[in-house]
Amino acid sequence: MSTPTAPSPLYAVTRGIESLEALDGPGKTVGKRVRSVFGPGVLKDVLSGTWLGHAVHPLLTDVVIGSFTSATILDVAGGRDTDKAARRLIGVGLAATAPTAMTGVHDWADTEPASDAVRRTGLVHAAANVTAATLYGLSWHARRRGARGRGVLFSLAGAGALAAGGYLGAHITYQQGVGVDTTTFDPGPADWTPAFDGSQLPEGEPRGAIAGDTPIVLVRKHGRVRALHDRCSHRACSLAGTGTVGSGWIECGCHGSRFSLDDGTVVRGPATAAQPAFEVREEGDRISVRLRSA
Repeated sequence: MSTPTAPSPLYAVTRGIESLEALDGPGKTVGKRVRSVFGPGVLKDVLSGTWLGHAVHPLLTDVVIGSFTSATILDVAGGRDTDKAARRLIGVGLAATAPTAMTGVHDWADTEPASDAVRRTGLVHAAANVTAATLYGLSWHARRRGARGRGVLFSLAGAGALAAGGYLGAHITYQQGVGVDTTTFDPGPADWTPAFDGSQLPEGEPRGAIAGDTPIVLVRKHGRVRALHDRCSHRACSLAGTGTVGSGWIECGCHGSRFSLDDGTVVRGPATAAQPAFEVREEGDRISVRLRSA
């Protein structure tokens, strides 16, 4: 049996969602409002997963999806005797819905500046998940009143909405690249590579350069030159183009992530992954770099 080569029938669905221009207005408004509420700081780092080393949202979605799906499986395969367990599972999923939604909306808002496709898909993804949670909530309420049959119907409908939301969530991550370390596949040259004319690098101001094929940002601080990958690991903004240099760190101008100039580690989120850092060698006016070994 050969491997199918035709596009998935869902390809047309996702492309249709990505072309919904009517979602841009509300999407931009909601995103701006969320970013104004969750400015740089401890709460933003908690929601982003800076403390965890990757996004918190996918971890929480496992709780919601697992609880709701398990309840539906009991409805289909377990019979009437499992109704109490199904209701409890739905209760767990409902309790986890609010923090899951909060982290998801927060991450989606930080995709700006984003492609239109990401903004639109995120809104439909959220709508599907809200629908699923509402249907499961109605299922829980019906069961509590003794109407198991109605509760099962709501559960089955909720499972359909949950599947749609889960599919779009995976599309946002794996096809649109939201939430991944943007430097993973391009860490930088392992050998010494010419990058910049040192006479053009002023004190305390970031400058962008290219080392081989890798964009880097250079900063001269107290006479010493440091170099990091220029593409912010959080959402790929240019540190040289948007960054502000502080005391031992550079801050991305898009979402406020700060990275140590010495080794690229995260000083403040929302970034969860460190910037690749480079060793620097100055020979006359020529600055060369190579990827710092782990």
